[in-house]
Amino acid sequence: MKRKVTLKQIAKELDVSISTVSKSLKDSTEISEDTRLKVQAFAKLYNYKPNNIALSLKNKKTKTIGVIIPEIVHHFFATVISGIEHLANENGYNVMVCLSDESFDKEVINMEMLANGSIDGFILSLSKETQLKRDFHHITEIINQGMPVVMFDRVTNDILCDKVIIDDNLAAFNAVQTLIERGMKKIALITTVDYVSVGKLRTDGYIKALKTNDLKVNNELILKIEDIDNCENLIEDLIKNNKIDAVFAVNELFAVTAIKAASKHNIKVPEEMSVIGFTDGIISKYASPSITTVSQNGIKMGEKAAKMLIERLESDEWDDEQFKTEVIETHLVERESTK
Repeated sequence: MKRKVTLKQIAKELDVSISTVSKSLKDSTEISEDTRLKVQAFAKLYNYKPNNIALSLKNKKTKTIGVIIPEIVHHFFATVISGIEHLANENGYNVMVCLSDESFDKEVINMEMLANGSIDGFILSLSKETQLKRDFHHITEIINQGMPVVMFDRVTNDILCDKVIIDDNLAAFNAVQTLIERGMKKIALITTVDYVSVGKLRTDGYIKALKTNDLKVNNELILKIEDIDNCENLIEDLIKNNKIDAVFAVNELFAVTAIKAASKHNIKVPEEMSVIGFTDGIISKYASPSITTVSQNGIKMGEKAAKMLIERLESDEWDDEQFKTEVIETHLVERESTK
């Protein structure tokens, strides 16, 4: 049985563009008969089968960018979309946003639907379930068909493409280091399960800060939450059952829930327990007390992702060896929840 090939592989083997391969397979008169027959013969020999997600190629411009995000609860994703919209509109592109709702299947369906002639390229943050499964075939297939993809925030090293991230490990380290420098030693961590990439990196940063300062890593003070919708009781148990100086939370929902639990058990924030969260959103600004957070600069991240994608779309040829990872700087926004 002959191996199956992609448009990208055919183009490489015959030393022609992906657009030429696509047009040849559609019998376009724009391509010389000799080239058309050569491409068609090669495709037949190697059992090439077109796929729905191969239908939108670089030669079919829609001037529309597809964006897939895992959820819309967090202020961070809203700011990223705002940044993408701003930069895209300035360059004459429209934006279509889909929600994977943390589902692998929905992420795949969204990609297939948008790639079916609707958009020119993708900006994507991986769903929780995709990271758990470590199944990225849908993204690989899109890229192999010549459609550029830019990943942001939740990314994977298993896919070669442009990426926009923050240094989650360093940002978490700096936040915990701030707490330690202010005299806090018993610092709890409220984080996600390890297969969510940003949660794992922020957990590693927390542990690194403790070890750098010769503080014991106490696993009883590390709470890894899988189901965000039902985290309240777990966070309350952590705070009620452990006398802690501070909480570092990897998102602002966990941070505000920790403050609520502290209030319920008459623990004063920040006098008895400091709290630092992640993502400088509306919750952090208007909680009582307002929450000290690590700002992820979502708008800047969105603008950078859109810029990288549009540069790919508007270049005639792009080299796989020149994929870039842009790191957006973070900073700590000081508010009332820390001493």
